Amino acid sequence: MKKATKAKNVHPPNILKRFFARSDYLDRMVLRPLSHITTSWEASWDHDEAQYELEPGSFAGDLNEVVRQIACSPRPARYHDNEDALAQRVIAELRWPIQRRAGRWEGADYQMILEQGAFCDIGQRELATAAAGRVHMALDFGQWHFDEMDDGHMTMLAGLMTIMIYHRYSDGSSVMEDDAGI
Repeated sequence: MKKATKAKNVHPPNILKRFFARSDYLDRMVLRPLSHITTSWEASWDHDEAQYELEPGSFAGDLNEVVRQIACSPRPARYHDNEDALAQRVIAELRWPIQRRAGRWEGADYQMILEQGAFCDIGQRELATAAAGRVHMALDFGQWHFDEMDDGHMTMLAGLMTIMIYHRYSDGSSVMEDDAGI
């Protein structure tokens, strides 16, 4: 007997953007892990611009860009497929001894696997599509805001976004402005 599945809606980009607005946890979970690069990780919501306030020495601008990229990414049939593609790159190109068992990747920290696999993710398509899939799924289950997600899914979505911002910084596409005093 085939398992019944919940209908998969394609939510419009403005709903996905609103999912991240005025969050109490987003900056702490996405930007704070990057505090070894810049200590300015707290982000304030700019009501007039409807985005996180741009500040010198902060990844808030990159956070806004990542939110827009996620909002404009297609909803995948299965977001785990996009994450699996990154893990497969780690096996093929880096020769890490990781393997998939019972639906989970073993042999290294999952977010580290995704971070390393994403170095060849042109335009961060796999990362953004996986993140978009996670947001769409949360919305399907009535979680209309990032802060309403359960801890495990919130942590994974935040991890994908941190990786995206880190890769933007690493490849020189970050929009972060230097502090005026530096």
